[in-house]
Amino acid sequence: MQALEQDEFRTLVLRELDAVYRLAHHLTHSPEESDDLVQETYLRALRFRTSFQPSERGPRPWLFKILHNVHKDRIGKRQREAGTADIADNDAAAPPAAPPSAIDWEQVDQRLKRAVDSLPPAHRSVLLMWAVEGLKYKEIAEIVEAPIGTVMSRLFRARQSLLDQVGELGAELRLTPPAERGGMPTSVEGPG
Repeated sequence: MQALEQDEFRTLVLRELDAVYRLAHHLTHSPEESDDLVQETYLRALRFRTSFQPSERGPRPWLFKILHNVHKDRIGKRQREAGTADIADNDAAAPPAAPPSAIDWEQVDQRLKRAVDSLPPAHRSVLLMWAVEGLKYKEIAEIVEAPIGTVMSRLFRARQSLLDQVGELGAELRLTPPAERGGMPTSVEGPG
């Protein structure tokens, strides 16, 4: 790359620093480990910048893929050292609804944050990429290197777990349909 292109690349990827850190923190629950993951992610991004292909979504999915690979490498190393194996989640499930248009994670109820943090890492990362970052199934599947069905299954299981843990919050915030809150539905809607 030429100097100007390097500057443009750096500007593009640095705009995503907050999102990359946010995902790293949700994966690790440790500020120090998050810092290390983000640093390694950006080092790899700079090292392999020529492989970046600009897209309408910018560098965020590409950076998330690097972050996911760095995180997976670290977990694999720890497991090899501990002599354990990771078990993949390949169960199929019904597809969830479209992701929310935008979620400001800083404004999310603490009960929901705790419930999200309690999810298994594979489910938590898929949920956050979908709900907070607004990525599509295909993008998430590429990032986590899993079939779309596995992504959908993890997302379904994450959402079910959250519903089980904080279902009362949905009713409190009036996020569930009236019939599920014990009332009568005011309208009948067809499949969307």
